[in-house]
Amino acid sequence: MAKSKTLFFCKECGYESSKWLGQCPGCKQWDTFVEEPVAGRNHSASPRKDIKEPVLLSDVIAQAETRMKTGLEELDRVLGGGIVPGSLVLVGGDPGIGKSTLLLQMSREIVKQGRKVIYISGEESGHQIKMRADRLGAISGELLLLCETNLDLIETVVHKHKPDIVVIDSIQTMYREDIASAPGSVSQVREATGALMRLAKESTTTIFIIGHVTKEGMVAGPKVLEHMVDTVLYFEGDNFASYRVLRAVKNRFGSTNEIGVFEMQSSGLKEVKNPSEYMLSGRPVGEPGSVVTSSVEGTRPILVEVQALISRTSFNMPRRTAAGTDYNRVNLLMAVLEKRLGLQLGDCDAYVNVAGGMRITEPALDLAIVAAILSSYRNTAISGSTVVFGEIGLTGEIRAVNMADQRVAEAAKMGFETCILPKANEANIKAAAGIKLVGINNIQEFMQYIKENAPKV
Repeated sequence: MAKSKTLFFCKECGYESSKWLGQCPGCKQWDTFVEEPVAGRNHSASPRKDIKEPVLLSDVIAQAETRMKTGLEELDRVLGGGIVPGSLVLVGGDPGIGKSTLLLQMSREIVKQGRKVIYISGEESGHQIKMRADRLGAISGELLLLCETNLDLIETVVHKHKPDIVVIDSIQTMYREDIASAPGSVSQVREATGALMRLAKESTTTIFIIGHVTKEGMVAGPKVLEHMVDTVLYFEGDNFASYRVLRAVKNRFGSTNEIGVFEMQSSGLKEVKNPSEYMLSGRPVGEPGSVVTSSVEGTRPILVEVQALISRTSFNMPRRTAAGTDYNRVNLLMAVLEKRLGLQLGDCDAYVNVAGGMRITEPALDLAIVAAILSSYRNTAISGSTVVFGEIGLTGEIRAVNMADQRVAEAAKMGFETCILPKANEANIKAAAGIKLVGINNIQEFMQYIKENAPKV
């Protein structure tokens, strides 16, 4: 008998090797190679006769893009305005974060529009899915349920029923009989995703696949999995917080900067239409070290609270901690304060936190971080009706940021009275009713404004 051939695959990026390697040459990760059997290839097969000829790009007729609404505005926002027929969407997230609940809730809303959805589960029984569906409310429409992991049988069912949407829960449980490796292996995940991609492209059926994540927060399986699909969505959230954030990290049909905010309740996921109000609920007013800033996620401005705690340390090496923002950026801003304002922060512990569990890395957060540090260091509160935003350079200058109009408008809508912003943005902002604009050029001017307007605690 012929000896079965095996290859070694990298679990992170899918790199192939004929022997085991300690470090992957592709992604440079250590101890990621696994051995898997490889199906033999028939080289004697006759070549295909239906060879397609290339055509001129100018002769291709572009069809108008039609999108299907999901019934969830936050999900439509992240997808770029709705579902594109024939697309392949990957949804990843931590266990128990709400991936299955989100897609089942989406399926419930889509069948209300008179469309057909097939929900395919390889992890749960029909009884378990029915219990979850009952918590979401009554389902009326053609929502079909199939508990199966054999991909060949799944393709037969999809061709027979011709649904508008197919949900695969999850891709790590699917397998093909002609692949000898176990479900969830690199070969199985790659082949299953390739088969689903061909199925979606050959028809107008949109396929959503749920992917497990590793302990590092990446989708389990080869990295090529994310390259094959049209859209990659990550469902994020803190286990101790009730809200969830849906973020697009890849989208061939829309922006990758949009986010959707949901709140997990006993009856399912509830859309958060006003994230600013949700993020600022319960914030302390008039306390040193607390500042409100306006951040932009895609096209949506969101007001969040930045907190800082500066305290003297008795150790030679001060402790620095950043939660919700870039740690190195916090160190850089503290170095600017020491150099340009002469503050002695070398003997102080510094703790910076973006309240609510949000993670923000845009440069417009710089001025809020500096304001919170100065407020805590001087034990001086900044008015609770003030919003600050702006990027800070190494010389201490306050640089302009994008979408300043929308940031100011969001602050005015939420009832804030003063907005401290870069001087370069102040002249270009249209008159904002009910809010005072304070333009500053550098952190020296900002320090002077804090001294003159903020009351001592």
